[in-house]
Amino acid sequence: MPAHDMLAARLTIHLDAAVVWHHRPAYAELVHRAHREGLAGASVFRGVTGFGSGDPKRPSHGPKGPCTVVIVDDEPRLRDFLPHVADVLGETSAVAVLDRVRVHAPRARA
Repeated sequence: MPAHDMLAARLTIHLDAAVVWHHRPAYAELVHRAHREGLAGASVFRGVTGFGSGDPKRPSHGPKGPCTVVIVDDEPRLRDFLPHVADVLGETSAVAVLDRVRVHAPRARA
């Protein structure tokens, strides 16, 4: 079956995996809120090492280290979502990047 492409947007949030929001990892709170808002999908990726505006991060073993939350949906929905997570992001040194993407998905079998 042929595949189809569709336009979407990707919200990528870079933060430290050790950041906690109300006794819960901040990355888990971000995914929870994305799910609650009915966004299309969200994933969390742990980094081995990285750096940002602060000191370089050393290789991560355990709960510390770089972390990325990736959320995909329509651009207006992601723009509307950002104010819903401003409280979480404001307590961290997180960086949020919003960019347009083309989603390539195979058609479902009938």
